[in-house]
Amino acid sequence: MNRGIATRGFRLLLLIALIMGIEGARLAWLQLGLGGSQTASGSLSVSANHQRTDELLVDSGRGQFRDRNGRLLTGETVHSLAAFPDNGMPRGTNNEMQQLATALGLDYEQLDNWLMKLREPEVLKDKNTLRVLNLTKQQIKTAEQSKLLGVAVLPFINRYPLSFTPLHAIGFISQHPERVRQVYGEQLVNQKMKLKVPIGGSGLEKSMDRLLQGRALTTVRQVTDATRHPLEGLGLRITAPNNPHFPLQVTTTIDLDIQRIVEKVLSIYNINKGAAVVLDTTNADILAMMSLPRLDPYHIGAKNTDERNHALVASPPGSVFKTVTLAAAIESGATTWEEKFHCDGHYGKYGLQCWKEDGHGDLTLEQAFAQSCNVVFATLAERLDPAWLQITAERMGLGRQIGWSTAHFVDGEPLRLLGEEEAGSIFLSKKTAQDGGVRTGTGIGQRDVRVTPLQVANMAVTILHDGKVFSPRLVKEVRYADGGLMASLKVQYSKSKYGQIKPETAALLRQGMRSVVLEGTAENALKGAVWSLAGKSGTAELAGKQKGRNDQWFVGYGPVASKPRYVVAVLIENQPAGLRNRGATLFGAIMDGLRLQEQQDRTLAARMEKR
Repeated sequence: MNRGIATRGFRLLLLIALIMGIEGARLAWLQLGLGGSQTASGSLSVSANHQRTDELLVDSGRGQFRDRNGRLLTGETVHSLAAFPDNGMPRGTNNEMQQLATALGLDYEQLDNWLMKLREPEVLKDKNTLRVLNLTKQQIKTAEQSKLLGVAVLPFINRYPLSFTPLHAIGFISQHPERVRQVYGEQLVNQKMKLKVPIGGSGLEKSMDRLLQGRALTTVRQVTDATRHPLEGLGLRITAPNNPHFPLQVTTTIDLDIQRIVEKVLSIYNINKGAAVVLDTTNADILAMMSLPRLDPYHIGAKNTDERNHALVASPPGSVFKTVTLAAAIESGATTWEEKFHCDGHYGKYGLQCWKEDGHGDLTLEQAFAQSCNVVFATLAERLDPAWLQITAERMGLGRQIGWSTAHFVDGEPLRLLGEEEAGSIFLSKKTAQDGGVRTGTGIGQRDVRVTPLQVANMAVTILHDGKVFSPRLVKEVRYADGGLMASLKVQYSKSKYGQIKPETAALLRQGMRSVVLEGTAENALKGAVWSLAGKSGTAELAGKQKGRNDQWFVGYGPVASKPRYVVAVLIENQPAGLRNRGATLFGAIMDGLRLQEQQDRTLAARMEKR
């Protein structure tokens, strides 16, 4: 019996030892951080560390954008006031608090209330712009001298600088958990992405978001004891990434000087809704892209703002589309450059009239284009098979997306830089296109025709290149933080499946666009221009709830006397019917600004050369 008791006792001791061994192994497993998602933070050591720290994000590590000359378009470094919860510990003396409040331009109570209500670390922000407040040297000195508990001056990154108006082409970022789940579901599961991390909401911020996401965060932690009281003497601990490749640097085609010229012109003429695009004539690179109402990346949806890029929104083009009708009529053989027409102001059907009430009388095809005669172009459109209008428009880069894109970028995924670009339309359907009234309306840029300012600008580049259609770029290259090249976005053509217009046709279109400025609808507006210019104006009558309102267009290029360097397209939206078209005036003012900028650049270059 004693032998049986001894056996049972041995087995019990063996079981206890086995249990203790399993628990010991489990504890070691957790402490090594191998517990995976079954632990609160992946390891006991990390969990304990989180219990003893308050963490503040200083830099998300998101990639930055630069203009074509290397100037930052995002990522402005500022020094601001950071504050951590005091967890019941005294901050400092009333005198120290008062001195800091005075330096910051705050009441004592404002600063005291902000610090007392903190439940997690915060940084001082401008209440109006929501940007991190950039402290002056004196404010920084006062803050450092105050030595208030849990208060420090730290460097932060304001995503969008105050030095220029935020660009729709760049877009905005914001927290969007639903979209994070949709786009980055796998990364969330693998804990390589956080649900509340800001992601791109529009523009390049959205189209390139997967490349811009930070690889590591820069954070500052305040060390506390087990009761959450700050530990004196340990100060703040900074955790920063040591990967020299990130954040990525994206060089855009935007020229900040040209962007400011366009912005200034639209402001001078009090334009509050519309768009303007400036393209490089050599390759259709986007040098400037302005959209109104303005973008406020910190207050999306606020009054008098609009996150939509109107340069990429398709609108009725009015007489600008007569450029396509003219090309289609010439290439189809429906007319010749020598044909003569007569306009008495009335087309005789479909209720269509010429904009000039008494008509233009006898005129040539070139004069009809220069004077933008509705009667002549309705006549041409009704002669045409509608397929000619559709095909010619597509050959010239209209009715389809033309922005730079690739099916396989460096990461193997597709990339379309201008994600919000609308394709537009020429006819709603083949059936409606057979109707004479629809066809004549289309021929003068009304009815169902919709194009974007970018497409219109690119059409002018196409005409300058004898019919070759480019894919406008907004990005030139992507580099690593240490300067190494990640990807170069080469110039692309956007050839239509129908081919392109003939060089001879393009030459006639250039001749017609020059006549518009010399003796046509833009003569008065551009007669004082220093550069020789060419272009086409357009006024689109709006229907529906906007009846009695017009969109005003102009697209042109210059200088004509030498090799043209710039194409500019201007759209002024929702103007009262009967108001003089100011599109040509804005175009001329932008061209004057570009000429002045070139002179200044040459002067600066000459001075630098002398040094």
